Amino acid sequence: MASRRMAEESIYRIPPYHYIHVLDQNTNVARVEIGPKTYIRQDNERVLFPPEKMIVVPPRHYCIIQNPVVRDDDLKVVFDELGQAKLRHADQEVRLAQDPFPLHPGEEVRQTVSPLQIVLPNTALRLQALLDFESESGEKRVAGDEWIFEGPGTYIPQKEVEVVETIQATVIRHNQAIRLRARKETRDREGTKRFTGEEWLVKKVGAYLPGVYEEVVDIVDAIVLTEKNALHIRASRTFKDDNGIVRKTGEEWLVTMKDTEAHIPNVYEEVVGIIDITTLNSRQYCVILDPVGPNGKPQLGQKKVVKGEKSFFLQPGELLESGIQDVYILSEEEGLVLKANEAFKDVDENGKEVERRPGDRWMIRGPLDYVPPAEVEVLLKRQAIPLDENEGIYVRDIKSGKVRAVIGETYMLTQDEELWEKVLPGNVEALLMAGKDPLADRSDRSRGTEEPKVRDKTRVVSYRVPHNAAVQVYDYREKKSRVVFGPEMVMLGPDEQFTVLSLSGDTPKRSNVIKTICLLLGPDFCTDIINIETADHARLQLKLSYNWHFEVKDQKDEADAAKIFSVPDFVGDACKAIASRIRGAVASVNFDDFHKNSNRIICSAVFGYDDNMKVRSSFRFVQNSLVITSVDIQTVEPVDQRTRDSLQKSVQLAIEITTNSQEAAARHEAERLEQEARGRLERQKISDQAEAERARKELLELEALSTAVESTGAAKAEAQSKAEAARIEGEGAVQQAKLKAEALEIETNAELMRLSKAREHELGFLSAKNKLETEKVKELAEIEVKKFHEMVASIGSTTLRDIAMAGPELQVKLLKGLGLQSTLITDGSTPINLFSTAHGLLGMVPKSIEPKSDDE
Repeated sequence: MASRRMAEESIYRIPPYHYIHVLDQNTNVARVEIGPKTYIRQDNERVLFPPEKMIVVPPRHYCIIQNPVVRDDDLKVVFDELGQAKLRHADQEVRLAQDPFPLHPGEEVRQTVSPLQIVLPNTALRLQALLDFESESGEKRVAGDEWIFEGPGTYIPQKEVEVVETIQATVIRHNQAIRLRARKETRDREGTKRFTGEEWLVKKVGAYLPGVYEEVVDIVDAIVLTEKNALHIRASRTFKDDNGIVRKTGEEWLVTMKDTEAHIPNVYEEVVGIIDITTLNSRQYCVILDPVGPNGKPQLGQKKVVKGEKSFFLQPGELLESGIQDVYILSEEEGLVLKANEAFKDVDENGKEVERRPGDRWMIRGPLDYVPPAEVEVLLKRQAIPLDENEGIYVRDIKSGKVRAVIGETYMLTQDEELWEKVLPGNVEALLMAGKDPLADRSDRSRGTEEPKVRDKTRVVSYRVPHNAAVQVYDYREKKSRVVFGPEMVMLGPDEQFTVLSLSGDTPKRSNVIKTICLLLGPDFCTDIINIETADHARLQLKLSYNWHFEVKDQKDEADAAKIFSVPDFVGDACKAIASRIRGAVASVNFDDFHKNSNRIICSAVFGYDDNMKVRSSFRFVQNSLVITSVDIQTVEPVDQRTRDSLQKSVQLAIEITTNSQEAAARHEAERLEQEARGRLERQKISDQAEAERARKELLELEALSTAVESTGAAKAEAQSKAEAARIEGEGAVQQAKLKAEALEIETNAELMRLSKAREHELGFLSAKNKLETEKVKELAEIEVKKFHEMVASIGSTTLRDIAMAGPELQVKLLKGLGLQSTLITDGSTPINLFSTAHGLLGMVPKSIEPKSDDE
């Protein structure tokens, strides 16, 4: 839809830095129209796509154009005679930062605009020439040449060059080296000529940038050696190691801490492994195979026993036979079975010298500790097996092959004996390991989902026979059987096997349902379903249950005891025999007779009649002493659908008749009860009306009495209410007067108390104030007296006398000069105080008393 709508448009507005391709349908030539412009499409032209943005290559970016256009020396596009831009087909062009440009018809963007690759320090690009060309520096490159462009720098792509990979410098740390391989003949950075495939190590610490024809195979770490380990090395070719020792191809040796603390394997050294030190304590030993002799060469086929305490390294080629082994410490209940691999002389338990030959077997017993010599092989470690009186083991003599059972004693096997595994049939094994109780789980047919227990086959097979049960055991060597009655523990000999019973089960009975070893003697019951047919061809299905038990008169009598196992499937045999008798008896009677007398017919058919024509009490199977004591008829169902429908209809009809008769009796009883209820209801209505009339009469009498009482009671109540109101009003006035008097008394007492308290506080305040003023005046007087005494004491008596005498003497001298003895001058308004005259004459002025402040 978009292309059709675009083809229908005639005017195209091309924004700046956009372009379109226009196809001339007459000449089938496409051209480019570049914006900004408004292009009007001609009828013979078709615009291939809407305006697209030009390709913008920013600085430090590039793009690759597939099938670029051909340009002349002035970088202008070259067109052919038809006006079509010429293309360099199957060629590429790398375009760097420039003005935005459009794609001409036929050009494709091989790689979008991408940033130029920056080669960091310690990094290089491995380049490969795709075509023959000459670089800008004038160096000629041939297709297939390789070189590296080392950083730091910016790599500008070329169409003739392919970047194969980026090479990172490998950092060589302490105790490290890098393993290099020459891909072609070249010279390394130190100028050494290297051949194709040659490998060497560079151990100089720092960053190493491989050459163009060098490749880093691996970084080799130094292996740090301690006192506890050593380095096992093998020479892959003949060379001279770092210590100047010539190593031949395949030679192996150890490098320990005595040689160097950290070892970097050479190119031609193969590290087989790190050998840990072998340390033996005082209770350990080891056997070294192919030990290295004093000449440094392995002694093939020899053995060497090393006892602790000792620490050593296994030399190349040496092996421990069974690792570090503990010294055999045997108790009284333990022993070792030994075998001589070589002839040697030994000492027995009594201290006598014994010559052992290859293949001899003997046994030593504890208590002792034993380290086997190199010529002796320890076959087995025996331990005494404690056995209870109901436990045992099977022991086989490896020389004679005879198997016997050892029961109820602690036994240790000799060097010529071994435990023998008794194999039981799969069904017997499953029954023994199921762990089901033969009596309690006799009806459980499910298989246990638990993991089956694993029986120790060397132990004597035992089985607990429960009470009132029997188990038959057959001895295949003696060709005879024995029956064990419970409760008893059965223990099988080496050649004895249990007799497995396969009995019928389920309802109806199916053969081979029950697998058991134990035969229950009963009494018990079994249930079966049989089909019978009456004389009138009515087919019925009976579900019967039989009670049974086994009668064994003398359990010690082997013949009588074996008789109960003579019939393999006594359940199926008994059910078939009883079903045959019942079918024969029912076939001679009609359905109605059988339906009415089913129990008598079946019991007589099963048990039969005695000489007195009475039904016997049991049915005995002579072959296996099985006795059926009773037959229980649980269900009787017709097999034929029509008979079943007829029987069902008759039953439904009988039920319906019974239901209808019960409904009629119930309906008659309901009608009778309804009539009786109606009579009782009428009598109740009449008695209720009479009672209502009597109640109405009493109501009228009460209404008249109530009217009379109401008229007299109203007047009396009004008078009583007025008197009561007057009484209440008087009592209220008296009470009000009392309350007012009490209130006035309370107010008077309160005011009196307030005034008394105020006077008391005021008197206390005045007394305290007067006391303070008195103390103040007293203290001021004392201060003045003290001050006067101090002034007098400081001035001195002579000075005071001089001061006192200075004034009068001056006046006397003045009067003498005037010729006057004494003079008193005063005005009439100022009185003269004659009391202080003497003081004035002596020049002493009385001290003025300062007025008291308002606060004092």
